[in-house]
Amino acid sequence: MRALFKDIKGLVGYYENPPNFVAGEEMKQFPVMENAWIEVVGGKIIAAGPMSTCPKIPSASSKPIVINCKGRFVIPSWCDSHSHLVYANDRAGEFLDRLRGLSYEEIASKGGGILNSARALQKMPEDELFDLSLDRLLNVVKLGVGALEIKSGYGLTLKAEHKMLKVIKRLKSVSPIPLRATFLGCHAVPSEFNNSSDYTTHVIEDMLPLFKSEGLVDYVDAFCETGYFSLNDTERLMVAATGLGIKSKVHVNQFNMLGGVNLCVNNNALTVDHLEVINDSDIEALKSSMQGGSPTFPVALPLCSHFLGLPYTPGRKLVDAGLPLVLATDQNPGTSPSGDMTEVVRLGSIKMGLEPLEAIAASTLNGAAAMELQSEVGTITPGKRANFILTRELNGLEDIPYRLNDVVVEKVFVNGEVWIG
Repeated sequence: MRALFKDIKGLVGYYENPPNFVAGEEMKQFPVMENAWIEVVGGKIIAAGPMSTCPKIPSASSKPIVINCKGRFVIPSWCDSHSHLVYANDRAGEFLDRLRGLSYEEIASKGGGILNSARALQKMPEDELFDLSLDRLLNVVKLGVGALEIKSGYGLTLKAEHKMLKVIKRLKSVSPIPLRATFLGCHAVPSEFNNSSDYTTHVIEDMLPLFKSEGLVDYVDAFCETGYFSLNDTERLMVAATGLGIKSKVHVNQFNMLGGVNLCVNNNALTVDHLEVINDSDIEALKSSMQGGSPTFPVALPLCSHFLGLPYTPGRKLVDAGLPLVLATDQNPGTSPSGDMTEVVRLGSIKMGLEPLEAIAASTLNGAAAMELQSEVGTITPGKRANFILTRELNGLEDIPYRLNDVVVEKVFVNGEVWIG
């Protein structure tokens, strides 16, 4: 396909030579080119600029499709760096328990939560799990997601975790967008193990080397939290993964501050995710990771806070501290049953105090960097995939959070092709 998008009200995230990420004050300065154009050929962005430089439409057989974007913004597709998209069943019954006053911990103690999802996934055939997961993947692409990380973690046995990771690999082979696979081996402790330490040993010695040898793992993860996996468990996993050349993306500080942020920074984790509770010491640790140019990215998951009624990650404070904040969905069947990144952007402004451009930067370029995909997606740049969103007519980007549930995405383009709209 060859297409010329012209009279764009605002071309968001346009760089000729983009940075790897933006941090602090740079997030507020995420570029917006007014009255702009883009040309797309063969699934890639080949050029863009102000309308004063827009190419004349040739009369040759290669004449492009011309799309008038008057009054509309073009935004890089959302890059969702934290999802649990592969799962077997929903957990609507637990939602009722929560409405009746049970806590996350109380639901888990009755066999709910992660263990509930694991039982269902262990029983489901691989092909059925693949079909369900592919439907979810295509649905989030229609919502404007242009790159996605998917975690395992609902298997809790070698066989079932293997099945999940094979499903993610199959999704990669058919996905229109780039995917990353994260082995979340240390998600919960199966009932047949005495403690988290014994299960972590099983993950490190029996699962990780096998999955690595089959090319199933891009990253590893652990749920570092009271009642789940300790600092020692988490560090053992990270050290083992590093020895195999695998980086870590770790769940920390969802309910309690255990020192996980500092641990992750010291072990060069790519991201620390959740951070609903965080202190100044954690922020200083994250700031120290900036010094080498390869930071540990703080990832906030506002849909989870919204759904569970938890505190929101203090995004405003993290950005003001000069950090490269990332926003993601945490899509999963129990605590964030949505893959809607536009809603994440809205909550970033409404509940976390981010300006619209900061929330967009956190959900595009920084999200791509949190998956090491910034060379492919995350900005409007010649040579990158033509994955972007065309909005409806907007007065300004502030309309996205201000209009609450109004539909703001008019068309989604994936590799230059119209996906929806």
